[in-house]
Amino acid sequence: MPAPSRTIFCQLLSQRSQFLGKPALSSPGVMWKRPLPLVQPTRRHTHLVGDRPIALITGVTGQDGGYLAALLLQKGYVVHGIARDLSRLDRSRFEHILDVDRRLHLHVCDIVDAVSLARLLDEIRPDEIYNLAAQTHIQTSFEDPARTTDVNATGAVRLLSALVKSDPGRRTRYYQASSSEMFGDANGHIQDESSHFHPMNPYAVSKLAAYEATVNFREAFGVHASNGILFNHESPWRGERFVTRKISLAVARRHFGDTALLKLGNLDTRRDWGHARDYVEGMWLMLQRDEPDDYVLATSEHHSVREFVEIAFGEIGRKLVWEGEGADEVGFDLESGDPLVAVDPTFFRPTDIGLTLGDASKARQLLGWECRTSFAQLVNEMVAADIRRFELAKASGANQPTI
Repeated sequence: MPAPSRTIFCQLLSQRSQFLGKPALSSPGVMWKRPLPLVQPTRRHTHLVGDRPIALITGVTGQDGGYLAALLLQKGYVVHGIARDLSRLDRSRFEHILDVDRRLHLHVCDIVDAVSLARLLDEIRPDEIYNLAAQTHIQTSFEDPARTTDVNATGAVRLLSALVKSDPGRRTRYYQASSSEMFGDANGHIQDESSHFHPMNPYAVSKLAAYEATVNFREAFGVHASNGILFNHESPWRGERFVTRKISLAVARRHFGDTALLKLGNLDTRRDWGHARDYVEGMWLMLQRDEPDDYVLATSEHHSVREFVEIAFGEIGRKLVWEGEGADEVGFDLESGDPLVAVDPTFFRPTDIGLTLGDASKARQLLGWECRTSFAQLVNEMVAADIRRFELAKASGANQPTI
């Protein structure tokens, strides 16, 4: 483990030890473990509501949280979702699901609040926990690394600690949302579960600490805890600050007459991009396995920001041609000559990953998981969704759509 994340992880384990009343690590290089509990895991789904399993999702208002909640509701679960601000959840995401009002329960709770987390676990007694709560924006992690660590890393330890205390029978299964950002730059190499970790930003460091904590609680406490190492996954529900959604929104605005330039950072950054809808199914499949483990979810393809932009503008009939180099590069509409895209150095990151590429062979073989949505389909869906939002906003007399 790289030195920064090792130090953070040992600090987190020390905090966890104090919370549980156990001795802390004696040195940063030693992984503390306690014997597995004498009580063996019991049969699953022992706290059913009627005949329905119970799931708890942290970060339910986010892109993945909404897709996962919809998937579990469709599978018959009772779903409890928590978030700091529940007003961010668009309930239209569940309008196609029968009796959603009886089976979807929302709670205001912050992942940094250990007391509230413990209380909720005691009340809900879930069969499955999906920890998706996170500060996920990489630029924000550079601006506020302490908050990022408290939410992403210490938050996972708080939740796992509460789970150990509330579930002595080790019945509940736990999923931790990990990230391909933990690997750092692939340098052209494909990455799987055995690849070396080298985080290059505070977000990735915090995610690596949460990953290691999940492994430790699995080994030291016998928790059925699995990590999903997910490569980039997007959707029409992605936040506006993410580059993919920034692009789809700019294209939709241009379609309705906005002439503002789309300003981006490094156009040649390449990512293994999939659809969040496919990836949440992988999360669920991980918790259906008898044995916990860690899995990479990826498409095994990589595409550049430039490609994303070109496909997105192609959706509204604009073909891009590029002129200039580096910070002076501009993308023009081939037919009209209008400038559409410009590079803005203010969006360059202090450290950046040039390329990510994942190998999901293990998930395909053991889970039966597959990525069903192509890169082009993903981009087209995002642009179409934002155009539809603008159409609905215009029809209702609003200047801007509700994002």
